[in-house]
Amino acid sequence: MPPETVTQQRADVIHNIGYRHYEGPRLGRAYARRSLFSQSLRGAYGLGRSAKSKVAPMLLLAVMCMPAAIIVAVAIATSADELPVKYTRYAIMLQAVIGLYTAAQAPQSVSRDLRFKTVPLYFSRPIETMDYVVAKFAAMASALFILTGAPLLILYAGALLAKLDFADQTKGFAQGLVSVALLSLLFAGISLVVAALTPRRGFGVAAVIALLTISYGAVSAVQAIAWDQGNTGPVSWIGLFSPITIIDGVQTAFLGATSSFPGGVGPGTGTGLVYVLVLLGLIAGSYGLLMRRYRKVGL
Repeated sequence: MPPETVTQQRADVIHNIGYRHYEGPRLGRAYARRSLFSQSLRGAYGLGRSAKSKVAPMLLLAVMCMPAAIIVAVAIATSADELPVKYTRYAIMLQAVIGLYTAAQAPQSVSRDLRFKTVPLYFSRPIETMDYVVAKFAAMASALFILTGAPLLILYAGALLAKLDFADQTKGFAQGLVSVALLSLLFAGISLVVAALTPRRGFGVAAVIALLTISYGAVSAVQAIAWDQGNTGPVSWIGLFSPITIIDGVQTAFLGATSSFPGGVGPGTGTGLVYVLVLLGLIAGSYGLLMRRYRKVGL
């Protein structure tokens, strides 16, 4: 049989593969939202991705936990009466590590979806703008809470092993957890808003680092100048213009922390209420801006 005839016969064959409607369970929006949250949280630590993607987040987590382990070892070996570092102070000391992690992982969470235009695919499923934003926001905040809460857990476990006062350590640990929870929500919201403005991950990383670093540097410099000139009153108010100093002010006013402001002059209860309002406003505002950013499917 000539080859042309064989080709013609094969082209004319119709395969009836049939078509049936899907009759299985439809898990709906809640399941899709949980799946997106889980995927985003795992991705924040490189889980389910290449080995190269795991290096930076795992290394930063180790850097966050290492000082806590050293502090605990010293406290146990020397039979110290208390930990040399308060729970509420730890995240402030390692804010540079937290900033690097935030800058690296927030763009990874949202910028790639924008760059490769996969957001419309998400919205083609039973998932809406609110579901996407809530999942991404919650995943980033949870990843930051793990990063900042893990060393506090090491400190607490070490304090109990060193037989320090249980009530005091539990109270300090609880105050520390509240502080890093607020920090996680604030940093997650701000970083996701910045990262969602550009589909380029590199630009997002640079923008988040610049925002966190420049704001803290500028606020610290102005506070130091005011303190040196004897104007102690404005020092507390100036702290409202940087994310990390906002957290510092809130925990100083309400969580028994020692202020990192020049001279240890932190906000009192009245000024602390303003700090709380600004903190909650930034978190809510970040959520609102993300909702507005993702309101249109064709991004």
